[in-house]
Order: sequence, then structure tokens, then C-alpha cells
Amino acid sequence: MGTKKNKQSTFPKWMGPLIDALKQLGGSGRPKEVTNQVAKNLKISDAVLEETTKTGIPKFYNQVAWARQYLVWEGLLDASSKGIWTLTPKGFEASLTEEQGREIFLKWVEINQKARKARTGTEIIKEQEEEEPENIEHTLTPTLLEVLQGVTPKGFEDICKRLLREHGFENVEVTGGSHDGGIDGYGTLELNPFVSIKVLFQCKRYKGTVSRAQVGDFRNAMIGRAEKGIILTTGTFSEDAKREASRDGAPPIELIDATKLIELFESVELGVKSKTIYEVDLKFFEPYLELPNTIQTKK
Repeated sequence: MGTKKNKQSTFPKWMGPLIDALKQLGGSGRPKEVTNQVAKNLKISDAVLEETTKTGIPKFYNQVAWARQYLVWEGLLDASSKGIWTLTPKGFEASLTEEQGREIFLKWVEINQKARKARTGTEIIKEQEEEEPENIEHTLTPTLLEVLQGVTPKGFEDICKRLLREHGFENVEVTGGSHDGGIDGYGTLELNPFVSIKVLFQCKRYKGTVSRAQVGDFRNAMIGRAEKGIILTTGTFSEDAKREASRDGAPPIELIDATKLIELFESVELGVKSKTIYEVDLKFFEPYLELPNTIQTKK
């Protein structure tokens, strides 16, 4: 039963739409930009976009990221540019059906299984369903997100204060105490030598989803007191919350979800140490792994 369920992984259904979205964007785009284009083209519902894995990763974005990884292995997307998804010349010529995507998927699951004899194909697929492509190698060290979700609420506020300072904010203070109207702190950001703006921020340390109402409450608390607001969370934001944050005619609010939060910590190496990791190029080893003749990619 488990094998049958995992063999019906949703990765393949996003491969064709992912290629189509990249073509619309001129052949390249940032991950969020591309996945948003896929969601727009396919009219993906808010309920699907807001669904998360057990580890708190938005499931739809994770599935599209894995679809991209399979297309990289197949040579349809370029893996060389970090942070940018790019079609290869072969990818520009491709137009995949879901069935062709499934054949690519099964082929590379088999290659992964051959290369990792300690894992069955079912275990590999299940692992991918819960983890992002960049985080698939597990260690005994907790992830940055796990650590952030484990600190105290006050500790998270103080860490966010440090993070904002590292990113150029000045006069950053945590209000503490009653959290006046949901405001956890404030700071100033110099836009240029002549202009600075006051920014209010709110910190939400949990695994849940921040709702539209919570964004609205924060905006009500900041109106007349600052030009801009920021909500930082170790969780996610609902689609309604995202729309509320950028609503026309209302003070803008920047939404920093768990994924963006991690990127901000890593970009200034706050609480993390960089290290060199060599990723195995499975495409290189493909000719040397014996695969069943039944798994072929349609040309």
C-alpha cells in the first residue's frame, strides 16, 4: 500500500508546467517567482498553496522544487546558477506531458536507488516528499529552523533584533512587556543619506500559519506610527495574509516566513557557519548504473 501511494508522487505533474512557466519568464527566474507562475497558470487553490509537510515546508513549493531537481538531472534545467532556475537549450525545446514527467521521475528514482543501496525507491520518494532538495542530506545537527522554533518567545524577539541590525537597521529596540498592540519592536532604516524610515516589527515563533486577521491587526497597531511594518515568523503565511500585506491603499507590510528567515540568517552568517559541500553529479554516473530497460525517457 505504501509503495503504491509513494509511486503516485506529485512531482511529475509539475514538470511540464514548470518548463512552461520558465518559458513565459524568458527562460529563467527565482524559485518563488517560478512557482508562483506555475500556481497562477494552473489556478492552484489557496488550500493547496497553504498545505505544509510535517517539517513545516510549504508542500506545493517543495514539490515544484523537486520537479526542478529531476529536470536538472535530466538535463532540461541548468544546475550551475545558485538561486536562479534556468532552462537549458534542451529544456527550451522540451514540452513534457505528465506521463513523460513520470517516466523521468521513475528513471531517476531508480538511479538514486542504485547509487544509495541503503535506501529503497519507496524510502527515497518518501524522504523527498518531506525535505527540500537542498536539505536532503541528514545529519545529527538540528537545522537552523528547528533551533529558532525551540528558543523562547523573548529569545526569538532578541534574535530578530540582532538580525535586523545585521541587515542595516539602526536604533533597533524590542519593546517587551505588554507588546503594545502586537508591536514587538521598532527600528530605523536609512534609504539614502537624506531619508530614513521608521519600521515596526512583530515576531511570531511557531510552526503554524499566520492569518489575514493577524496581519490586519498588526497593521491597525502600526497606522500613524511608522511607514512600514515587518512580520517575522518561523512558520508560514496564508495566501489571504499575503494579499492583505500588499493591499492597495494600506501601509505595506513585509512578510518574512521561515524560508526567507533562513535566507536572511545565512546571507550574513548569523548563527550559522558556512562549509563547502560537494554534491554528487548523478547525471555523470547515469551511464555507469545498470537500469531496467522498461524505464526509458520519451524523446
